[in-house]
Amino acid sequence: MQRLPTFRSPIRGVWFTSVLASVLLVALPIVTITGFISWAAYGPQFGQSMPGDVGWLRLPSFDWPTEPVWFYRLTQGLHVGLGLIMVPIVLAKLWSVIPKLIEMPPVRSVAHLLERISLLALVGGVLFEIITGVLNIQYDYLFGFSFYTAHYWGAWVFVAGFLAHVVLKFPTMVTALRTRPFLELMRIRVADTVPDVDDESGLAATDPAPATISRRGALALVGGSALFVAVLSVGQTTGGFLRGAAILLPRGRSYGDGPNDFQINRTAEAAGIDEARTGDSWRLTVRAGSNEVVFTRAQLEQMDLHTVELPISCVEGWSTVQTWTGVRLRDLAVLAGIDSVDTGEVRSLEPSGSFNRVTFGGHQMVHPDSLLALRVNGADLSLDHGYPARIMMPAIPGVHATKWIESVEFFGENA
Repeated sequence: MQRLPTFRSPIRGVWFTSVLASVLLVALPIVTITGFISWAAYGPQFGQSMPGDVGWLRLPSFDWPTEPVWFYRLTQGLHVGLGLIMVPIVLAKLWSVIPKLIEMPPVRSVAHLLERISLLALVGGVLFEIITGVLNIQYDYLFGFSFYTAHYWGAWVFVAGFLAHVVLKFPTMVTALRTRPFLELMRIRVADTVPDVDDESGLAATDPAPATISRRGALALVGGSALFVAVLSVGQTTGGFLRGAAILLPRGRSYGDGPNDFQINRTAEAAGIDEARTGDSWRLTVRAGSNEVVFTRAQLEQMDLHTVELPISCVEGWSTVQTWTGVRLRDLAVLAGIDSVDTGEVRSLEPSGSFNRVTFGGHQMVHPDSLLALRVNGADLSLDHGYPARIMMPAIPGVHATKWIESVEFFGENA
């Protein structure tokens, strides 16, 4: 076996790699599962998830829960936040196995070929997901293809490589962690750091250089880097005093303390909203079958209004909790003359875009906290926040909190 002579670090070996792998073995499935949950949140049963046509890799569809109201905030916060926190650990893990990744000859047998293919899926998949995910968070679509489609298929490539790698390497990881006590290795100083003498993995240096850092120091460096990323990102989801530190995710931050001074993803100008259509001439059309009712904003304001705290939770991972006031959607259903709601569709004044119309399940439309929101934090919505009216529901993705509503349609019994 040939190996480039530059890989001489004495801390590289099966034990160090196994410690990092044990962390990733727990964290990466959480990141992956919450990512698939996000796909399900978009409503694949209504043809709204992206990509839509995924063949036999289509996940089971189900009625998206409305309780707890912070469910999507939690799952997407974990997906993005934990994914970012794992980046230093993933990079450290790749550093630890570089000698194996570029070993010569690249293929020695059929079994070795299969292992190399699984590594290609694992390493390529995780790097692809990290890079496209970070670019999506920053709205930098440099790759020229659909993020949603690529990220979904990339996730399945990673899953295939991950499962194969776990099957092949899990026994090695367990053996390495059992044979070398963690606390014992953590007490070894830099001057006494040497490669694992019984390491048969091919990772340990055969001609090691003098140690410049101990295994304890290396793990502290990796863990500290992950903690640093956490400090710079977790506030986007948790809010509070940490939000100001979330400089890696600036759209999750606030820029003032007024009732409408909280983040948005898409301004009215960017959405192509004609401001003239949101003024006194604006009308809300509510339909149920052949029934159609039209309301002015003044008429809506005279109805029984409901106030509730709900989060906006975006796919990029940031969330903000605000106090919303508006008309319950189920009250609009009654006014439209429908007895039982199976589904509902809301449409925006936005002339184009993937989310200018959204379909919801009946249980979402009639939830007591599902609103046609007119105000936020006691003030009228600003134009950028959806004036004259927007949708607010418990536990939905932020892109489904549709702004600049022009119509609501109910489908079901007697509609």
